[in-house]
Amino acid sequence: MKYVSTRGSTSEQTFEDVLLSGLARDGGLFVPTEWPHVSLAEIAALAPLSYTQIVTRIVRPFIEDTLVSDAELTRIVDQAYDEFRDPAIAPLRQLDDDTWLLELFHGPTLAFKDFALQLLGGLFDHVLGKRGEHLTIVGATSGDTGSAAIEACRDRDNLDIFMLFPEGRVSEVQRRQMTTVQAENVYNIALRGTFDDCQDLVKAMFADHALRDSLNLSAVNSINWARVMGQTAYYFAAAAKLPVPDAKLSFVVPTGNFGNVYAGYTARKMGLPIEKLVVASNRNDILYRFFDQGDMSITAVEPSLSPSMDIQVSSNFERLLFDLLDRDGAAVSAAMQTFRADGVLPDASRLSAEARDLFLAQRLDDVETLDVIKSVHDDCGILLDPHTAVAVGAARKTPRDGTQRIVLATAHPAKFPDAVEKAAGVRPDLPPHLSDLLGRDESAETLDNDFKAVRDYVCAHAASQ
Repeated sequence: MKYVSTRGSTSEQTFEDVLLSGLARDGGLFVPTEWPHVSLAEIAALAPLSYTQIVTRIVRPFIEDTLVSDAELTRIVDQAYDEFRDPAIAPLRQLDDDTWLLELFHGPTLAFKDFALQLLGGLFDHVLGKRGEHLTIVGATSGDTGSAAIEACRDRDNLDIFMLFPEGRVSEVQRRQMTTVQAENVYNIALRGTFDDCQDLVKAMFADHALRDSLNLSAVNSINWARVMGQTAYYFAAAAKLPVPDAKLSFVVPTGNFGNVYAGYTARKMGLPIEKLVVASNRNDILYRFFDQGDMSITAVEPSLSPSMDIQVSSNFERLLFDLLDRDGAAVSAAMQTFRADGVLPDASRLSAEARDLFLAQRLDDVETLDVIKSVHDDCGILLDPHTAVAVGAARKTPRDGTQRIVLATAHPAKFPDAVEKAAGVRPDLPPHLSDLLGRDESAETLDNDFKAVRDYVCAHAASQ
């Protein structure tokens, strides 16, 4: 398996190159040169397998066996999911006759990001150990990526991790899951800005090739292909474990940076028979406007009850754009340059019409989100976090089409206790391993939204320097 950049100016890369570099040197995102195929018979054969066995089967084609042997991959995958609290790892829970929750919050940091990042941490360790190298990881988070990445990378000898998050724009639990980690290789940066500002600074550091090489920079955001690869597995697992024989499937995905729903797109490209992918947005609705109205124009980021989705520039959309533009890297590069310069994606109406064969979109505001949390708790006794509530609300707004609808439940409700309590009148408790979180000491550096300030901080603390 080889990989190419969405912008077409980087030579083909191996999985090892893609894993360690994260972002292509031309500023693009890596995608496979071809999609591995999983037949319907092979999908059916996944049903009796454990979750870790399914992961191993799905990610194997993306990784050269010369880099990671079958035995080594099995070990890495088993270790990645060893601390998940539910024996099913990603259990399905029925909401009504045709709607299911895929619970993706039973990992160590209570969010779906654990599924890919625990795997990514093990792959980093394996490859760096073989190469005798040290990495500096710089990432941006709108809430959940940061804690999941830190948990996956903490106390590892071969890397340092610097995580940027928007000051005051993540929940207290999300912030404390990052800032209370006591590890010598972990550095938290509270940026005076938005998540898009954080993400732009990370990309700017990668674009400075001298800096990138001196620090040996890598990424844990979903710009790293290995993140998408790891998340693809739970789409196959959900299909295999759904107790409805021969069902047609749709997935409803709360998304801001488009990585989680792009993993579903990857699964479909591999052969999973998905009828529709429903993109669920909050008031920061640029993805909704693209898929529903044919308009992709940047507006101001507005704080919401679902802060991990408070995004206007969705990095992983570029991977879909690459396919919509017939894998023409020069066309993607030109489109993205115009988008960032003018705030409007050119030819969005035509591209949206093509994408609607697979994608639908819905949006919810905060009032609707609270209403969904309350109604689901009243009807089913289930507490939803605000992001999952946006997705359940999106499913309700989407006409029923005879498919079994699987809603991705992306975070534990205790990560957003204020919103949940406001809606349902019940304050969810943190699991025992995090029960003392609100009393732990915090450590973070607050910096201005300034490239030099962030660069100098990273350079001053990175072991590779």
